[in-house]
Amino acid sequence: MPTVPVTGRADLTDAQWAVLEPLLPRGKKPGRRRKYPLRQLIDGIRWRVRAGAPWRDVPGRYGPWQSVYGLFRRWQREGTWRRVVTALQARADAAGLITWDVSVDSTVARAHQHAAGARKRGTCRPSRPAASMTNRPITAWAGRGAG
Repeated sequence: MPTVPVTGRADLTDAQWAVLEPLLPRGKKPGRRRKYPLRQLIDGIRWRVRAGAPWRDVPGRYGPWQSVYGLFRRWQREGTWRRVVTALQARADAAGLITWDVSVDSTVARAHQHAAGARKRGTCRPSRPAASMTNRPITAWAGRGAG
């Protein structure tokens, strides 16, 4: 398949595509060719993930947003993205490009006692009665003699 020109500054280069392409699934059924090149759609997915924009805002140079989203969602359901990331991590780890250091932060962040879930002993006042009930006695002993 012919290469797609790199149109955005963060689009896949030919070297990156050469690493990524063998990891992608091949079509199972023979039939018509893709209307939009896979590399173009993946660049669209990468643009959307990087920009954090809604799918409808994917630039037209990557193809229709429905095609970009459809590929992303289908591969997400099939577990393709997980397999690709795992394979890329294994490749980088074998080349010594990943340092698997674990950094543990021992600081403790505690919420204030007035935060959600804390008891409110003594700090809560009973709610005021409604305006129409201000003159009515609310205890049994006060109501008997009043008349």
